[in-house]
Amino acid sequence: MAERRQPRQGQPEHLGALASPHRGDEADPAGIVLEARVVERRDAGREALPSHTFAVSIGGVPTDDGREVAFEVRFGCEATLGYREWVTQQLDPPTRAEEQLDQLRFLHRVARLATTATTWEELLETVVDETRDALRATVSSLYLVDRDGKNLTLAATNGLDRFQIGRARVPFGEGVTGRVAATKQPIVIYDVPSDKRFLWVRGIDQKRFIASMLSVPLIWNDRTVGVLNVQTDRHREFSDSDVVHLGAIADLLAGIVEKGRLQREAEARAAELKALDEARAELIALVTHALRTPLAVVRAYADLLAEEPPLDGRSSRDPDRRERRAAWYRGAMDQVSRLDRLVDSILASVRVAPEQAAELEPPDVGAIVAETAAELEPLTSRHRVDIRGGIRHFALTDPARLRQILEHLIENAVKYAPPETTITLDWRMAEGSIRISVSDEGPGIPEEWRERIFEPYARRETRTARGSGIGLYAARRLSDSVGGRLWCEPANGHGARFVLSLPAAAAM
Repeated sequence: MAERRQPRQGQPEHLGALASPHRGDEADPAGIVLEARVVERRDAGREALPSHTFAVSIGGVPTDDGREVAFEVRFGCEATLGYREWVTQQLDPPTRAEEQLDQLRFLHRVARLATTATTWEELLETVVDETRDALRATVSSLYLVDRDGKNLTLAATNGLDRFQIGRARVPFGEGVTGRVAATKQPIVIYDVPSDKRFLWVRGIDQKRFIASMLSVPLIWNDRTVGVLNVQTDRHREFSDSDVVHLGAIADLLAGIVEKGRLQREAEARAAELKALDEARAELIALVTHALRTPLAVVRAYADLLAEEPPLDGRSSRDPDRRERRAAWYRGAMDQVSRLDRLVDSILASVRVAPEQAAELEPPDVGAIVAETAAELEPLTSRHRVDIRGGIRHFALTDPARLRQILEHLIENAVKYAPPETTITLDWRMAEGSIRISVSDEGPGIPEEWRERIFEPYARRETRTARGSGIGLYAARRLSDSVGGRLWCEPANGHGARFVLSLPAAAAM
């Protein structure tokens, strides 16, 4: 606050309450004192500038008879932006009590905003707007310390590039903002461009907005949680009162911000737990449904076998009865195999992680494809299986996991391809990798589903097939675990083709 002058002896008492002189004894050898102050202010609303009544007092004017006279002239004007800035700089600021009252009113507004804002973004945006206006600045911005403590991220601004909110970062301890966070002390800069402490953030800081700067830390429980900055487009000497005012805002904002962040994190965690619980419930429902069907079939075959009279004597030579019993037995065993594959799928989706180490070997890809197809003949009995490839290729992979992947892909083809259609198994060298493909002549997969089908428990149901949402998810995880890639693409003509790419052993 500007130093106040004491009234000269013999001056009218009201001159002692006037503002600091615009010109005084030091500037005028004649001893004439010129002082000015605002005596009335009328607000014209938020959108318009206020009008003022000014009082200009002149004292110490000598007369011919040796006396000194003092007089006061009052005049009113509609304030313009430029004149208001001149008044702010040249006239005496409000008294300390008035400043504290204004600060309390502002802090009350901020506290009220914390309870009325509908969103986190709205709260922060309003706070920086109010802070800019309260400090008569051009720009206000708020940076929050990341949870790992390594950087500060732009959380709100009203003059910089808003697109950078949540993206722009300043390293902790670097630049003005980072230093304020590290030292927990405010920094005042009169000329930002010439200050070596300032760290220009590409895409954020604009020279036309930054001439002078005041930065204060947000401290909560003796820990820096953020930094509040105000900047001007013209050079300005921020006063001690400005530092105290912005510090008070930061102190209030620190609690609001930290509690708000904790609440948001708790809500996000609660939402995550809810999603996990829903996924668990869905998994239980899917697994229950998937297991119940083959179990019911196995039980039906077992009941038929139990009701069938034993083969003895002449009946043991009845070929029809023997074939019927054998068919029931094969049907039951097929369903048991299906249960085994389903359990393997569930375990793979739960246990296998991409980073889980696998024992890689260079097996003959064609041999594994042929062996897997032979093992699944009961499953593919209603389809034609065309095995191509021919040339021997060796891939660096885990043979057991490769078989599991092929089982999932072939079972998926059987599920969606109509009976009597062809399922094609092929492998070839392409771009230094071995690409194994499983193609079907089913309805195909829409483009928007070609990646989604690999998500956990995603199901694309058709009129003829219902998926469990586990097999393809498990296949993707298994392929990731052996360093491969698995994707879906349209087959020639119609249908779907699943391609598994593995590193070629020779290339390794």
